[in-house]
Amino acid sequence: MADPQSYRPSNIPEHPGVYRFYNAEETVIYVGKAKNLKNRLSNYFQSNLATKTDRMVHEAVRVEWTIVATEVEALQLEFSWIKQFNPYYNVQFKDDKSYPYLAVTNNEEYPRIFITRKSKRPGISYFGPFTHTWALRNTFDVILKVFPIRSCTAGNFKRAQMSKRQCLLGDIGKCAAPCVNWVSKEDHKELANRLVAFMADGNSDIVPTLRAEMEIASSREEFERASKIRDSISAIERAQESTDAALPESLTADIVAIHRDGAHAAGSIFIIRGGSIKGSRSWIVDQSKSLEGDDELSALFFSIYSQSAQHEIPAEILVNELSQEASVIEDWLSNLRGAPVHIKVPQRGEKVEILQTVKRNAQYSLIQYLSKRSTDAAVSGKALLEIEDLLDLPQTPLRIECFDISNISGTSVVASMVVFEDGLAKKSEYRRFIINTDEGFDDTRAMHQVITRRLKRLLDDRTVDAAEVAELGGRLNKFSYPPQLIVVDGGAPQVNAAARALHELGINDIALCGLAKRLEEVWVPGSSDPLILPRTSEGLYLLQRIRDEAHRFAISFHRSRRSKIMLESILDEVPQLGQARRTALLDRFGSVAAIRKASIDEIAATPGIGVKIASIIQQHLSALTTQKINTATGEVSK
Repeated sequence: MADPQSYRPSNIPEHPGVYRFYNAEETVIYVGKAKNLKNRLSNYFQSNLATKTDRMVHEAVRVEWTIVATEVEALQLEFSWIKQFNPYYNVQFKDDKSYPYLAVTNNEEYPRIFITRKSKRPGISYFGPFTHTWALRNTFDVILKVFPIRSCTAGNFKRAQMSKRQCLLGDIGKCAAPCVNWVSKEDHKELANRLVAFMADGNSDIVPTLRAEMEIASSREEFERASKIRDSISAIERAQESTDAALPESLTADIVAIHRDGAHAAGSIFIIRGGSIKGSRSWIVDQSKSLEGDDELSALFFSIYSQSAQHEIPAEILVNELSQEASVIEDWLSNLRGAPVHIKVPQRGEKVEILQTVKRNAQYSLIQYLSKRSTDAAVSGKALLEIEDLLDLPQTPLRIECFDISNISGTSVVASMVVFEDGLAKKSEYRRFIINTDEGFDDTRAMHQVITRRLKRLLDDRTVDAAEVAELGGRLNKFSYPPQLIVVDGGAPQVNAAARALHELGINDIALCGLAKRLEEVWVPGSSDPLILPRTSEGLYLLQRIRDEAHRFAISFHRSRRSKIMLESILDEVPQLGQARRTALLDRFGSVAAIRKASIDEIAATPGIGVKIASIIQQHLSALTTQKINTATGEVSK
């Protein structure tokens, strides 16, 4: 890795601009902007940098910059370069799914209308996105009746020109058939322009127009045509209706929210025009690779509006939190729209409620993304193969066991063991351990103890004849199945403690690694340096999920054990209440709070407890109210 001082630039200008960091392969790894390039770039070459920033500047070998006139120009250039170079350390949101758009080609001699899910291209007007695909297709059918521009492919259009015979769409009135000169090229172009203007206006006039046509058809007793128009009206209203609640008709805005969860984030948008939700969309980002202090909201706005047409950008955008550069983004959007754009955080009323709904959509999108990623067999298979290659294992780790230690200041020390088979959690084989701290406590000693206890069970069960057990209709103990890989939560000290346990027991056919939380580094025994996996690695993501699950399981056990100890300590203070009576009370009532709510007769009915002792118990527990003690958990409230 390069020393940042070896390429630290001098004579940096004090002007707005955009800078790029390059690595040894001449790949752009980070793009940033600054109001003052000298002040901003100098910060990258100071000591005590944040972890990810320090990693980035050590990976880079040089930095270049470009001066611009204003902050807005810097923002535009930064967005352009992020799109062009796709830098590893920049925040970038990606669509969680594709949505259909209605598109009209403006760059063709004979404009065409079609439905597409592809990314936007220049020279084409896009309308949407639409959440109800079936309703969009019905709307598409109606639009062709009102604005019958061509919808056929270039090949079909040329064949019709050569044969001088229009296709079926021309015969049924859904195409003006410019291929056979039913309309002139100029008239067809004008028809397409009217369609674009109509869609850009929010197609607010189509329903009244269709209702008038339906009335005319009905008065002429053309009931079949009237029913088709009625169905078309229903389809359009379904496509335009709000999916949540009635909103004021005056509300025309984009409502944007971001939800963060650990190393991931999701953003969602509701497109509201005239009080109805025209569309919604979500994006996902992995924050684990972005530098500290980077603004995710700026990246989200770039994902939403970088390819938007003028008519797609509203005058008002509501957000659940303001970007660090809200004013600069407002200027950028205003330039794109050709009119002022305001970004606001609503404080009360219906706008706050709909914003909460948008944030919930972002949260659910992130949950679905993570859930799909964790249960996808293909993804899990790829992750296991990556782990096999990374650790140079002799076989694919189809069974992985992970261990974690949980304690508070060395008290109530417990450990957890979680099992993943084929990349999926196998909760029936999870195990919990109470750590013996008679000889003192430290994290590595606890890790050595739990690994030793688990592997001793494995060695004991290896002496059992599996065939004999099967003949007797039984099955092996769950500890009998050896893992191909053991993962410990921690860095080099924890890995070395676990390796010592393996060596002491003479086990050399089980691989071992550790995952440290600080930098998500993978440690292996005997190595002075950790392994750094790419942040997009499925193998790293699987190791993180396994480690986080072990941590969750250990904490839940630690909390329950700590609560039980605290409950018992409260009952210890009750006179004439020994171990047997305390156990009987907790078995029957479950908590001190339940005992306190019970009557003297109910307490006295507990085996070994009489009316006299029940009175003492109730009197003692009633006094806890003035001591500010949580009798449900036994913890002192402060």
